[in-house]
Amino acid sequence: MNIALILAGGCGSRTQQDVPKQFMNVYEKPLIIYTLENFERHPDIDGIAVVCLEGWHEVLRAYARQYKIEKLRWIVSGGSDGQESTQKGIEALKGICQKEDVVIIHDAIRPFITEEVISDAILVCQKKGSGLSAVRCQETIVRTEDGFSGNENIGRQEIMRVQTPQAYLYGKALQAYEEAARRGIKGEVYINTLMLHLGERVYFSKGTEKNVKITTIDDLEVFKALLNMEREDWIK
Repeated sequence: MNIALILAGGCGSRTQQDVPKQFMNVYEKPLIIYTLENFERHPDIDGIAVVCLEGWHEVLRAYARQYKIEKLRWIVSGGSDGQESTQKGIEALKGICQKEDVVIIHDAIRPFITEEVISDAILVCQKKGSGLSAVRCQETIVRTEDGFSGNENIGRQEIMRVQTPQAYLYGKALQAYEEAARRGIKGEVYINTLMLHLGERVYFSKGTEKNVKITTIDDLEVFKALLNMEREDWIK
């Protein structure tokens, strides 16, 4: 079984909008729905769980009914940060997922996710135990301490930019958060950084530069441009 775990617990202050960014309308459709539709359409996704901002559960359910997101089966409140929110989502699947099932963790605010990227994350995870969507870094990387200057180059061949989705065998993901609780590890925003903190090796799956994360108004404009390009290609 493959379960998509969508993280939608943030308030989105950097977009300076009145509603959380995952619920902002883009061409009269909530941003989170673009994301959910891609998992809804994917033939290998058996169910969807959403870690949702407190107070927005019923709004999400209403949108899911409106846009026919029939695979949405679980909604759980988020925590105080990314680690706690993901942990709550993983723990909510106890008794539902088996150890060898795959959980595909994805940001609600990465709406331009493709079937190919989801499929490859699942495939790599089934073979290796994890599958993290990632892309090679094309920019020059300079180490800095103050954000204003730097004096050390980091080779691009040593860098991978990790995105979501991040797929893990459910048993491994659950064990990681239980171990973090025992050790008092906190503040790991993504599960990949937690895994690395715990000494685990992670494996990369296919990523794409189009998999933009909507954190600012500029990101939102990029997403709109990608949508318009896709619509134009469809019309042609």
